Amino acid sequence: MNKSKVWLIAGLVLASNIQVAQASVVSQTKGNFVDKFRQLDEVLPTPNVYRNAAGEPGENYWQQQANYTIKVRLDEEKRRIDAQETIQYHNNSPYTLKYIWIQLDQNIFRNDSMAERTSTFNSKPDMSLGGIDKPAKISLNQLRRQQFMADNELGFSIDKIADARGRALDFVIVGTNMRVDLPTPLKPNQKTELAIDFGFNIVEEDAVGARSGYEHFPDDAREGGNDIFLMAQWYPRVAAFTDYEAWTNKEFLGRGEFTQEFGDFTVEIDVPADHIVSSTGVLQNPRQVLSNAQRERLEQAEKADKPVFIVTPEEALENEKAGTDKRKVWKFSAENVRDFAWASSRKFIWDAQGYQQGGDVQPLVMAMSFYPKEGGELWEKYSTASVIHTMEVYSRFSFDYPYPTSQSVNGPVGGMEYPMITFNGPRTILQDDGSRTYSLSEKRFLIGVVIHEIGHIYFPMIVNSDERQWTWMDEGLNSFLDGVAGREWDPTIPWGVEPRSIVDYMKSTNQVPIMTQSDSVLNLGPNAYTKPAAALNILREVILGRELFDYAFKEYAQRWAFKRPTPADFFRTMEEASGVDLDWFWRGWFYSTDHVDISLDRVYKLRLDTQDPDIDWERRRQEEADKPTPLFVQRNQAEGRKTWVELNPGVRDFHDDNDRFTVTNKQRNAYQSFLEKLEPWERRVFERAVAEDKNYYVLDFKNIGGLVMPILLQATYSDGTTESLNIPAEIWRRNAQSVSKLIVTDKEVVEFAVDPNWETADVDIENNYYPRRIMPSRIEAFKYNRSTDHISRDLMQDAKTKLKSSETEDNNEEEQN
Repeated sequence: MNKSKVWLIAGLVLASNIQVAQASVVSQTKGNFVDKFRQLDEVLPTPNVYRNAAGEPGENYWQQQANYTIKVRLDEEKRRIDAQETIQYHNNSPYTLKYIWIQLDQNIFRNDSMAERTSTFNSKPDMSLGGIDKPAKISLNQLRRQQFMADNELGFSIDKIADARGRALDFVIVGTNMRVDLPTPLKPNQKTELAIDFGFNIVEEDAVGARSGYEHFPDDAREGGNDIFLMAQWYPRVAAFTDYEAWTNKEFLGRGEFTQEFGDFTVEIDVPADHIVSSTGVLQNPRQVLSNAQRERLEQAEKADKPVFIVTPEEALENEKAGTDKRKVWKFSAENVRDFAWASSRKFIWDAQGYQQGGDVQPLVMAMSFYPKEGGELWEKYSTASVIHTMEVYSRFSFDYPYPTSQSVNGPVGGMEYPMITFNGPRTILQDDGSRTYSLSEKRFLIGVVIHEIGHIYFPMIVNSDERQWTWMDEGLNSFLDGVAGREWDPTIPWGVEPRSIVDYMKSTNQVPIMTQSDSVLNLGPNAYTKPAAALNILREVILGRELFDYAFKEYAQRWAFKRPTPADFFRTMEEASGVDLDWFWRGWFYSTDHVDISLDRVYKLRLDTQDPDIDWERRRQEEADKPTPLFVQRNQAEGRKTWVELNPGVRDFHDDNDRFTVTNKQRNAYQSFLEKLEPWERRVFERAVAEDKNYYVLDFKNIGGLVMPILLQATYSDGTTESLNIPAEIWRRNAQSVSKLIVTDKEVVEFAVDPNWETADVDIENNYYPRRIMPSRIEAFKYNRSTDHISRDLMQDAKTKLKSSETEDNNEEEQN
């Protein structure tokens, strides 16, 4: 190691120690000051030569590379695959490796897996003083899963592991991971090869709820029915080795997804000859697996203005009926991808359309969809169109789509993503007369899930974040962008990224910070998808504005395309590229469970004392006249009762004819004396203020939720006009609990409102108005149960359900997405 590197490492260690020391001495021992704007330096990792302080890859950034050559055979009847793979592993790190960790994700389905042994049962018996009132409930789906896993031998069978010379290598399987010991340590800038023979029984996706598997169609015309096979996490994959964690070999428990190394794939897929295969990569042998008509249609599709059928619905229906003993081998290659997935079925209809995006990297992309007759008109109309729309929007926020294909495949998986290929679940609905249709919710579901999953090809299949550790970095960022793309498709669809969509979760106690590791999150949907998406929406629309946000976000995407960013890289890039300190925002939204609840507690109206008695005393007279007449006087007047002075006019004097606000020369002389004592500049300022006669309001705000945010204030004036008087979040920097703000206006204000357009996820809109408003709601009648003299629990629950029905319907649709 040269001397400069020694000093560099020493400097980094010293800086890290200083940072820890500084963090340890920051202690609040007096008072109750809370610094919501405290910098994140003590939380984020120290910048280094791999990841610098600007959020960029450092001068010595590195990542490994793993290339795969795989031959796989699908046994349709046994629903099993057997394969041989060769992994060429490049050690680009500065470290010597004694072993390589391999992910064996299929092992999660073993009965002795950690995921199975630590799964919990949520349905418990209802208890009372008299014992058990009701038994615990177990769903038929739970029983089906248990039975399938008991009846089938699941997980990888590893038949051979050898080096490039064919020598057997020692290995140890640890749950869903496998350590392969190298015969010779792999030094920096060296490469090695592993040969692995493996196989496994494919799970039925509907039975076990997996990310891949098969779906059976017993009612198809073919004897024994047909299947759709969606194959993902199907081969032993090298775990990522990183500068921030070393081997990313956390046990796969089902929720936290993956991060892999980029590499090149050459894959041969041996399937029944009547199957159609969709896959990551580009088909290398179309003449051997496609008919002349299919190849001609593909060529036509490249320049078509709407999708072209490569396999027509009629042809797919004929394929369903027969079956064959013959086989075909589909050969695909893919360059610079971090994973590989494929799908196979004789049921597939296949349509395609070329997307001309311009640019030098990949001007033409083939957008394609594969779906059975059950997908029908819904898929024909919207799948491939949604693929193209997604690329158009996402490329605007990041980079040109870099791969030659972008595919949407229908199958049993609700929604999953892989390089160049996605699995998406919605279908048409079979009617009594045998026809098929689709509901509004199914249409929205399909468009939404295709946008979301194709969007994942950008994040994290290209911007390669670690989903096992930080789920929000792919799901949250992608949900934010799919909300943008979705609203550009149809702004009336409830996409779930609007701030109001996260309010119920934000105010609940059943949450954890966004930065929690995925397997420990209590509610993954709102925590990893909706909350970070809503936060980024607020950051774009409220705090930074579109110009600054879009520039910084695109900078992040382009910096980390085909690389592996961490949260610190995202936070630092967004701040560095926008030029705005956002530590308070990350701390509040991502590191805490605070929520937004800014209350406008009180408003004082002030008016400048002019010192001129002819002005001020007349104002006071008017204020006195505006006070309500005492009840005693009102009733005397109503009875016609006269006062003593009215009955005896001879006693009237000056004071009866003039009130206490009558101005005399004494007051006027005092006013002139006051003016003469002012400095010239003071008199100019004073006289201008008197002449302008503005309205002064002091507003008292309270931060009830704890999460500091800008105060989006709207004033409504007496003439009916409104004005936005937005206040940056930094108003809370010295007091995060309560602040007062002076607002000066030309016109008289009749109402102040905080966040009137629901832009900040404020959980309580009742305290946002001054004066307070009567808040609209709804009520539905329910039946009173006289026999028990209390409201029926079921009817009460039904009433609550109806009160929330419209909101719940939208939320459910968005959770599906």
